[in-house]
Amino acid sequence: MTDKTKIKEIFVSIQGEGLFVGVKQLFIRFCGCNLDCNFCDTDYSRDNSKTYTVEELLEEVNKHSDCHSVSLTGGEPLLQTGFLKEFLPHCPLPIYLETNATLAGELSEIIDYVDYISADIKLPSCTGEGAFWKEHDNFFSKIRHKEVFAKIVFDKNITDEEIKESVKLGAKHNIELILQPKNTDSETIDIEFAQKVMDKFLKKYKKVRLIPQVHKLVNIK
Repeated sequence: MTDKTKIKEIFVSIQGEGLFVGVKQLFIRFCGCNLDCNFCDTDYSRDNSKTYTVEELLEEVNKHSDCHSVSLTGGEPLLQTGFLKEFLPHCPLPIYLETNATLAGELSEIIDYVDYISADIKLPSCTGEGAFWKEHDNFFSKIRHKEVFAKIVFDKNITDEEIKESVKLGAKHNIELILQPKNTDSETIDIEFAQKVMDKFLKKYKKVRLIPQVHKLVNIK
């Protein structure tokens, strides 16, 4: 039993990524992550974080009944499954899980309480990490009867092998693949290159969309 957790920030904003672009959400950013991707632009450290009990977090959620859903984000929220198993059954809003899709066992512990899943497929060429094809496959195999899509952040180093493996995952688990061009202070992928990447995906698999980080385009959090 875990009745407390560290949370970096709680805020209301408009979802800027994936299939739910444009909906109003309450974002709960948990501390910590099991990966260290090169392109990550999020501060999920425990520095200046706040400790919440289940009851205190539910009080925060109850202030925002006009939101479409609660986005559990991070870092990696599935590192907090002990707390989430106590919190989620009482949450009054639908649950939108943002995850790096590497923690299948942890997902199994809370999936009954999750409504929507935004799961990353991590490309080694972009993350600077190793490949997680097996972990992603195992993760997606745990999902049944949930609305799920896979987000793929890519840069100019994306390889044909990565496209093949990503498509294999999409086809096996029948999930929409959302291509998201890398957008950081040091690098932005131009639309012409992004469209060429999309065309390579579409030759192999039709459930593919190209959606940039809309919240950065319109300058919202």
